[in-house]
Formats: sequence, C-alpha cells, structure tokens
Amino acid sequence: MQDPCRPGVRNAVELCRIAGVKVRMVTGDNIHTAKAIALECGILGPEEDATEHNLIEGKVFRALSDKEREQVAEKITVMGRSSPGDKLLLVQALRRRGRVVAVTGDGTNDAPALHEADIGLAMGIQGTEVAKESSDIIILDDNFASVVTIVKWGRSVYANIRKFIQFQLTVNVAALIINFVAATSYGQGPLNAVQLLWVNVVMDALGVLALATEPPTDDLMHRPPVGRKESLISNIIWRNLLIQALYQVTVLLVLDFHGKGLLNLEHDDPTHANKVNNTLIFNAFVLCQIFNEFNARKPEEFNIFKGITKNYLFLGIIAITVVLQIMIIEFLGKFAKTVRLNWNQWLISVAIGFISWPLAALGKLIPVPKTPLSKFLRRMFHRRRFRRRRA
Repeated sequence: MQDPCRPGVRNAVELCRIAGVKVRMVTGDNIHTAKAIALECGILGPEEDATEHNLIEGKVFRALSDKEREQVAEKITVMGRSSPGDKLLLVQALRRRGRVVAVTGDGTNDAPALHEADIGLAMGIQGTEVAKESSDIIILDDNFASVVTIVKWGRSVYANIRKFIQFQLTVNVAALIINFVAATSYGQGPLNAVQLLWVNVVMDALGVLALATEPPTDDLMHRPPVGRKESLISNIIWRNLLIQALYQVTVLLVLDFHGKGLLNLEHDDPTHANKVNNTLIFNAFVLCQIFNEFNARKPEEFNIFKGITKNYLFLGIIAITVVLQIMIIEFLGKFAKTVRLNWNQWLISVAIGFISWPLAALGKLIPVPKTPLSKFLRRMFHRRRFRRRRA
C-alpha cells in the first residue's frame, strides 16, 4: 500500500533537478514502498534504483561513523524506515559537506531537522505549531510543487540584488572619477551638489524600484545554484561595470575638457558656454544611467528587452525619470544650476546614452574566467607575500 502522488509533483521534481536542486526523500515507510513512491514521483530514475547507498535504511545510516555518514549522505536519494533523528543526522552531514540544505516537514518530530537546515519549509495545513515555529517558510497549500515557486522567487531576489549592485556601482564609479579628475585639473567638477543629489535619487530610490522588483522568470530554473561562499559581485558584473564606467568616464571627460570646441561654443559668452557644457555633461550622464538600467536587467543575456512589456513598474519608473530629467533641464535651471539645451544638444545627450546598448552587447562577447576576481587577487597577494619572505 502506498499514498498516490499529488498532481504536479513529478513535474516539480523534474524542475528542481533542472535547477540543480537534488530532491531526497526521507520517510518512515518500508524501503520497498519508499522506492516505489520515489520512482512514481521521479525522485528516483530507473538507472538509479539499484545503486549502492542510493537507497538506504535509517538504521544502516545511523550506524555509520561521522566521516562515513558524510560520504554516504551525498549519494542518498531515498531513506526508508527512518526516524526523525536520522533526518537530523542527514541534514548535519550534508551541511558539514558545505551543501545548502532545505528540509520539508509537518510533524513535531521534524522540528530539529527544520531548525538545523539552512531553510526549513513547514506545511501550513497539516503542519504542527512546533514545526511551523522551527521553520523559515510555511507552505500554505502543503504541496511540494510550491517548492519550485520558492526556489524561483529566492533566485529572483538574489538576481535582482546583483542587478542593482551592478547599476549602482557603475554610477558611483563614473561620478567619482569624473568629478575627481575634473576637480584636480582645474579646481571644479562638472557636476554640482544638486545634480549629484538627483543622480543619487535616480541611482538609489528609482533604481532599486526598477531593478529590485523584477518578477521571476522560468529562465532562473535553468541556472546552476549559487554556492554558499560565492561572491555576490561575479566576474560578469565586474566586466559589465568596468565597460560601462570606462565608457562614461571617457566620453564625459572629453566633453569636460574639449566640449566647448566640439559643441561650437567657443564664440559664445564664456560663462554661458561653460554652463551649457556642464549642463550637457549632466544630462548625458543621467541619460547614460537610464539606458544602462536596461543593460542591468539582463547582465548575461544579449536581449535586454526580454519580458520588459510585462514589467509595468520598470517602464513607469523609466518614464518618470525621463520626464523629471526634462523638467530639471528645461524648467528648473535656477535650482539645478543648468541652462536649456537645444534639440541638437539633446540629440547628442541621447546618442551618448544610446551607445551603452551596443557597447554592452559587445562586452558580453568577452569571456570571463570562472575564478572570482576576489580569489584571483587574493592568490596574487599571497604569492607576492611568499616571494618577499623567500627573498
């Protein structure tokens, strides 16, 4: 006798497998019953059902030493005739191996394993209060298929944080270098305090609303899981960040030093020409960030517009930012210390921002090493230190 699988469970298990999440079943049922259920749900494949240690009884696992238990825990897919203590031992063994462990359960006896796991998932309908209090997430419908939704949303939040960090660091690096170089060259930066404040509003408040609220997509389930110790800023983010920041710094510094000649402002009043040049630099810088927000949506993909029509909040924030930027340039000159720009100057600003799109696409053709930049720099530091000691 066995309980039938719920509809959608087999598909959910397959999606977890595609996402790099290994599903293990720990049950008090007989090992043969557990095997049949696992085969029906897709937890066990036909080629796995006879593998040693892939199927194991709780008393066998319990009798192993700590080291043996860690080695066997990696292979276990189904554990039958198990006690709540065996479930806890399995969680502890996997965590010692550096694995990120999520546990589902509904009974009071599952509370230790739910508490010990990195993520405890309690059942909201049949789960006891003790199990719910020991868990991190409560599954309201008691359906394993909801685990896929949890994984998808968790990955979406992590990906959105990375997107915002890439966007924010690009703005900070570019603004810092531009103002520092200009200030050290002739004592004054092209961006004043009010303009930098507006850039920070674009970067922080509006930027986080646009990028951190990106809804999850099915593509997230086709990515490998992120390691426990993996750096938040990946090599891909460093590549994109450096390309965009270098482009913005180069173009805007050229405008800062030679903008009057390039814009044919040499014959104008020097004070007015300087204001026009600085206004164009400020306008181009903000538009670069607006265009770069689209790049930040898809750090690894060429099609940065994929799914954008479904994200009304992103489109709305971009529209609000553009409207406010136009108002600052055209109507709030006294407040922001800017002057009105003509159509040619607006087109130049838009063109400077637009170039970041093809530049980002070309940058994604550049391969990046798998070793994180932080580890690479750490190794170089240790090598130099070791050579100095030997010398």
